[in-house]
Amino acid sequence: LLRLVVFARKYWGQLTLAFLCLLASTAFSLVVPRMLGRGIDVILTSGDRNFLIMAALIIVAASVLRGLTGYANTYLTQLVSQKSAYDIKNALFERLQQLSFAFYDRAQTGQLMSRATVDVEAVRMFFGMGLLGISQTLILFVATAVIMITLDWKLALLSLAFMPAIAWRTIVVSQRLAPIWLKVQQVIAALGTTLQESLSGVRVVKAFAWQQGESRKFSADAIALYNAEVETSRQVAVNMPMMTFLLSLPTALVLWYGGRQVVAGELTIGSLTQFILYLGMLSMPVRRLGFLVNNLSRVVSAGQRILEILDTESQIKEKPDAVPLEKIEGRIIFNKVSFSYDAVSPTLKNITFSVQPGQLVALLGSSGSGKSTIASLIPRFYDVSAGRITIDDIDIRDITLASLRKNVGIVQQDIFLFSATIRDNIAYGAVDASMEDIINAAKAAHLHDFIAGLPEGYNTWVGERGITLSGGEKQRLAIARTLLVNPAILILDDSTSSVDTETERHIREALDKLIRGRTTFIITHRLPIIKNADLILVLKDGELVEKGKHRDLMAVNGLYYRIYQAQLAANEGEDLAGDEHGTR
Repeated sequence: LLRLVVFARKYWGQLTLAFLCLLASTAFSLVVPRMLGRGIDVILTSGDRNFLIMAALIIVAASVLRGLTGYANTYLTQLVSQKSAYDIKNALFERLQQLSFAFYDRAQTGQLMSRATVDVEAVRMFFGMGLLGISQTLILFVATAVIMITLDWKLALLSLAFMPAIAWRTIVVSQRLAPIWLKVQQVIAALGTTLQESLSGVRVVKAFAWQQGESRKFSADAIALYNAEVETSRQVAVNMPMMTFLLSLPTALVLWYGGRQVVAGELTIGSLTQFILYLGMLSMPVRRLGFLVNNLSRVVSAGQRILEILDTESQIKEKPDAVPLEKIEGRIIFNKVSFSYDAVSPTLKNITFSVQPGQLVALLGSSGSGKSTIASLIPRFYDVSAGRITIDDIDIRDITLASLRKNVGIVQQDIFLFSATIRDNIAYGAVDASMEDIINAAKAAHLHDFIAGLPEGYNTWVGERGITLSGGEKQRLAIARTLLVNPAILILDDSTSSVDTETERHIREALDKLIRGRTTFIITHRLPIIKNADLILVLKDGELVEKGKHRDLMAVNGLYYRIYQAQLAANEGEDLAGDEHGTR
């Protein structure tokens, strides 16, 4: 809780002013019972009209000032709560942006979204009503208790005797609510994950006619949330009547004992009235404890989930003395590199190879052999478990992450496009690029003619995840986006796998020109690309089993030879099938 309060500390000036308004509002509220009691005694004794008029004016003035200071207190605390929530959201987002791929391999999007929305809102509500609300409750309780003791210490003791029982009840309820609220936050996050996955994969859901299965999954999470919410409501519902009952007992005792003192002439009616009014005021902070306990239990649970993110350290850390990677040649060396995603089963084992500036490298191997892992290690999406990777003889761990990734352009197999215009998607990462540069990049990727044919051209809006574009169009847009950044090192992860033969030919023609002077890695099984590569790396089960040029590897008659022959036979089979189909 103290760590969360740090976010409100920077607004100490507004909090201090809100606290002063709170003190003033509390003081003005304490004046009213005092004047009412004195007024009743005056009416029953001297009947001094001047005093009654003055008392009435003081009550009105105190009520007005209490309202004004109460408004100022509420406004300022809500203002601080909104600003603090804004800061927490930004801190969460910045932390999420800094975390490595390893974190997102384990995290669920719905869970993260829940922490950035539902949990932050719980903290905001606490800052708005609970942060100074606890102070107000304590101040009002202490001030009222002191006034009651000065009026009649015996009645005060009767009234305060029940406070330990109320405090005990408050602690018990708080302990019960904390784990329940934690469960509520977790179930809300699980519900968000189910909803997010179902909506993102709606085409898969419909393709497999699994709407009922998704509905059952969502219903199960909704029922779990319902049960948890009902349990919190039950705890609160049981607590409030209990608190009311405990507060009614001292009121009855004060009326009985105080009435006897009035009859005996030991206490005036006005003093008894004051005492009963102050006892009513004493019940206000005690009643409010129920709400504050509920609010406090929820914010502690939400705070734990928020701090889990803020305390998470990225596995990819930039050294304090890291150097920026300026103009580079593009020489890359893997020196005895090993890597494991889970620190148990190795994904890469003792990989060693060197790439000269401007060379074209083809990565070849079956699924799971480690091709994409090698591509992910170059821009430091993950750190090697052993060995080192250098660019121009500089260990990539000694390079600033921003400059490293600026020099490494990637066209990934799973293309992600943002809900924005085609122009914005191409210029992502190069927002200052001119329209001419954007068009040239689109032309290089053979996408310009397609864009020009759209009603709004480059201002055409791309649907979520690029759903309005075909697979080939998305890949060409991703290629244009990468080329616009003009990186010295290119990584193409099977970037032509979803395009037709004609489109692939156009892209290859453009890429043949653009990769000149760049160190390029291509993950592919396309024979024309592999044959023209300067270096072919053949991987199997995380090991580099063969490396060299096409002619050399064919002469070895090893794994590459078998893969090449199998791929060649498959291509010939497709050609024959096409010829037979055309004959028919």
